[in-house]
Amino acid sequence: MVEIQGTCAPEFEAVRTAFAANFDKGEELGASACVTLHGETVVDLWGGDRDLEGNPWERDTIVNVWSTTKTMAATALLVLADRDELDLDAPIATYWPEFAANGKEAITMAQVMGHTAGLPGWVPSIAVEDLYDQDACAANLAAQAPWWEPGTMSGYHLITQGYLEAEVVRRITGRTLGTFFREELAEPLGADIHIGLPDSEEPRVAHLVPPADALGVVSGMDPDSIAIRAGTSVGVTGAEPNTRAWRAAEIPAAGGTGNARGVARVHAVLANGGTLDGRTYLSPASVDRIFVEQCHQVDAVLGVKMRLGTGFGLMNDLIPLSPNPRSCFWGGWGGSICVIDVDAGVSIAYVMNRMAGGLVGDMRGAMVVLAAMGSLSAAG
Repeated sequence: MVEIQGTCAPEFEAVRTAFAANFDKGEELGASACVTLHGETVVDLWGGDRDLEGNPWERDTIVNVWSTTKTMAATALLVLADRDELDLDAPIATYWPEFAANGKEAITMAQVMGHTAGLPGWVPSIAVEDLYDQDACAANLAAQAPWWEPGTMSGYHLITQGYLEAEVVRRITGRTLGTFFREELAEPLGADIHIGLPDSEEPRVAHLVPPADALGVVSGMDPDSIAIRAGTSVGVTGAEPNTRAWRAAEIPAAGGTGNARGVARVHAVLANGGTLDGRTYLSPASVDRIFVEQCHQVDAVLGVKMRLGTGFGLMNDLIPLSPNPRSCFWGGWGGSICVIDVDAGVSIAYVMNRMAGGLVGDMRGAMVVLAAMGSLSAAG
């Protein structure tokens, strides 16, 4: 029996039960879960092992969260837009002229954030080591032609999304996206989540157990399909976050390192309409921009029906994690997940180090989320 550490308000005890059940069923190695309500932490749990040697997952253990990182980058972009430094509906080429090549002159940041921009992979394909070079990644994407007419369909921009966002942030602010996120959000909030991990934090990092199949390996699928082409355009196996090179690099769509407390803390800003602990990070109108729908159809990469807003997924009949209109979510390869419900003022996050296979469908975090949402009525 794994001992669950941390705190849990009595009315959210169902979250502890759901969290513990993942360990009891043998599905977990180490993990953390956090829930904030109206800016206050009501659940902060962790347990299990941080590595295969049996070293315990501690309160401040951190791990790669894969695409949950995308929500950190999206929040940074919303802050930049709130300051009128970035127009999400303007052509990206306004800020990055080279990007206009090969029919991309009208693509907007909103389309990138909604995965409809038509750049879900790399052409030509790149090596994992190339991901550590923002200049090279940006140049590759600037030279490409879109894979479909931008804005007409979605195809999950697995890793490319972050480099598109990062280049625009750099062109506007002169800062990398990781630096902008750290200085404008993570440090003021005291949020333990990093896009580009400082060497000083290395001793706290948990070992990530990769899935059986590499990214883009799906048996029986047409190798010429958008899904396979996108997934195999860079040979990511899932083991890369166990290297210092990956963790040190700024990979804004897949390389964030943190824990559930850090993720939930950043999202608490959004859950509370842009203001937290008396400081306003962005306006309620900018928070509402999340809920501007970009696409609602079967995603060409994920293969499931997705309702995509601006930087976040929105609820639909396939993903009923919240009943409230102003609620959104995202998750990371292997199982991390986060939900923000602005109507309820709640932020929920779950992070783990044993990856499940596939990009969608892992129930460990989903059960934690559903337990938290079910507890809200008891919390009043």
